[in-house]
Amino acid sequence: MNYTINHLPERTSKPRDKGITMVMDKGLSLRQVEDFIEVGGPYTDIVKLGWATSYVTPNLDQKLKLYREAGIPVYFGGTLFEAFIVRNQFDDYRRLLDKYKLEHAEVSDGSITIEHDIKCNYISELAKQVTVISEVGSKDVQKIFAPYKWIKLMSAELEAGSWKVIAEARESGNVGIYRDSGEVRQGLVDEILTQIPEEAIIWEAPQKAQQVWFIKLIGANVSLGNIAPADIIPLETLRLGIRSDTFDHFLEM
Repeated sequence: MNYTINHLPERTSKPRDKGITMVMDKGLSLRQVEDFIEVGGPYTDIVKLGWATSYVTPNLDQKLKLYREAGIPVYFGGTLFEAFIVRNQFDDYRRLLDKYKLEHAEVSDGSITIEHDIKCNYISELAKQVTVISEVGSKDVQKIFAPYKWIKLMSAELEAGSWKVIAEARESGNVGIYRDSGEVRQGLVDEILTQIPEEAIIWEAPQKAQQVWFIKLIGANVSLGNIAPADIIPLETLRLGIRSDTFDHFLEM
């Protein structure tokens, strides 16, 4: 940090197991990646190349190399995994991970329906090859899971070998753990946390109000995902209580 401010909440250090910030890259250019790493690299724990953008991203090898050299792990969005699965190309997907030297992979079923025991098998198989992050929840706003089902799915996926489970929200933050207005389903989150350790969950929170809500609920070291590159510095100030939205929250620490 550039100077000293007393009595700020203590942040975990990289490499982090909690307090993770996952950034969503929806198609940054190489120059934009370089600029992002310069400013946001110290606060970014992992980058997701959103949905299947890696298929159409120019200079993909060079982009991955930039992140790799900065010590920031990258993974392809879960929709790409689903695109391969629905076409019976699981082995091709595994080879793709090797081709691009990826050490993480996302397993999701937000756009297609996969029997949960089969999804868990995919997690177990991929966990032999890479670190798996699995996503729970649907991208369909009409599909609303009861809290017990979220808990059951998350528990099974962690047991199958997921390093973390992601609570679905899309990049817009208006499905899954949120209402279509973007408001948090507070009762759902409270129920999940009665059974699933908070350090095992990455909460997708693309909107500032959502980030503030989770920081106030869990603390500075809550793991948050789908953060826009331009929001990485603002988010870190929210975590530290040096932005108005969380300014009063940490003053008594």
